[in-house]
Amino acid sequence: MSRPIKQIHLAAHFPGVNNTTVWSDPAAGSHIEFGSFVHFARTAERGKFDFLFLAEGLRLREQNGLIHDLDVVGRPDTFTVLAALAAVTDRLGLAGTINSTFNEPYEVARQFASLDHLSGGRAAWNVVTSWDAFTGENFRRGGFLPEEQRYARARTFLRTAWELFGSWRGDEIIADRETGVFLRDPHPGRFTHRDAHFDIAGQFNVPRSPQGRPVIFQAGDSDEGREFAASGADAIFSRHGTLEAGQAFYADVKRRLARYGRARDQLLILPAATFVLGDTDAEAAEIAYEVRRQQVSGQTAIQFLEQLWNRDLSGHNPDGPLPAVDPDPGEHTVARGRASVRMFGDRLATANQWRQLAEAKNLSTRELIIEITGRQTFIGSPATVASAINDLVQADASDGFILVPHITPGGLDGFVDTVVPLLQERGVFRTEYEGITLRDHLGLAPLVPAVSGTSDASGASPAGPGPAARAVS
Repeated sequence: MSRPIKQIHLAAHFPGVNNTTVWSDPAAGSHIEFGSFVHFARTAERGKFDFLFLAEGLRLREQNGLIHDLDVVGRPDTFTVLAALAAVTDRLGLAGTINSTFNEPYEVARQFASLDHLSGGRAAWNVVTSWDAFTGENFRRGGFLPEEQRYARARTFLRTAWELFGSWRGDEIIADRETGVFLRDPHPGRFTHRDAHFDIAGQFNVPRSPQGRPVIFQAGDSDEGREFAASGADAIFSRHGTLEAGQAFYADVKRRLARYGRARDQLLILPAATFVLGDTDAEAAEIAYEVRRQQVSGQTAIQFLEQLWNRDLSGHNPDGPLPAVDPDPGEHTVARGRASVRMFGDRLATANQWRQLAEAKNLSTRELIIEITGRQTFIGSPATVASAINDLVQADASDGFILVPHITPGGLDGFVDTVVPLLQERGVFRTEYEGITLRDHLGLAPLVPAVSGTSDASGASPAGPGPAARAVS
């Protein structure tokens, strides 16, 4: 008996300001003007994508005391942008990263419930914590919570938000004009939550939204992060976009679902993916080479080098060999606000690996940085890219991909115009939206209202995330 053909899930990440974006390209536009968001969202909706995703940045990153050159255009507020996009789209899901460290459950729950109402049931929340005191300096709680307490707060934060979403069943409003009765329950939305992090009680003032609560995304890759996703998330953003690594991650996370009484299709695995298209595979490869050189200028290469070396290397020649001096293993870091610096556990060991690679391939500093930060997941003609995406999904390396173009806002246009039709011809991607809500698009069952604090019909308890709301982006 042959297995059924899987349907591919596609989403689009507005790239914002990072080293995927080529802001210097003549085709690049603003990352903050509303017209850019509108163009990007409407293209994604024209392609019948599941959702648009916005990352979050609560402080501009710095290096050697200066604002990082890839952050200078700023980071607009996520809720403001998504609410505005709800008015210019009809079906596209609207997903945003919102931090649990520097916000309050009532405020975030109210904003997401409102967004779900305004969009007709298209809201999603990527739950993250903040790891550095540098970002926290913008907030009252800056540097206050040690790491383990931030994760405990995150677990409690999501549990509390879930309680608020569930405080309205959905049947309280009668609005009977003949009898004059407006509410069946005189005290809808009542809640009380007291623990080490939150001591709140009152009335949640947004009635139950179309989805009941936003779709929950998670982006952690640790063992705890995977467990969190299995316990209560609806989708997990994966870093594993290749066949072997993707299959291993997919199998590991899916097998964890059973212990929480969940089926395999109740959690989607969606790696981020970049792409470069050409009329032929050879042309796409040439374009990809030029894109990588645009993404990693000499200046950018030095900045990446400094993040590992932990030294001021502004005088280093990017077209020369790696520095002879070893990295500084000290506690301070020249790069502030960048999550990537946490990956350098043993700086000297990593530097030696880089040196060995550079020597083996005769690479300059810039050429090495281009190679080790390679970001193009799919390179080729539309037919080649369509086949590669389908092959990975059918092989259970993922359930789909979140596409990150390198040009804003028009970088998604070519994919929608050329690759999407080929996937539709194969019968593995929708030609029209079949539902209204984001849960519909993702193939997730509707949530049945809870009764007096019990879990909802998703199979995930409102207490949901166990030891790992370590959703760190």
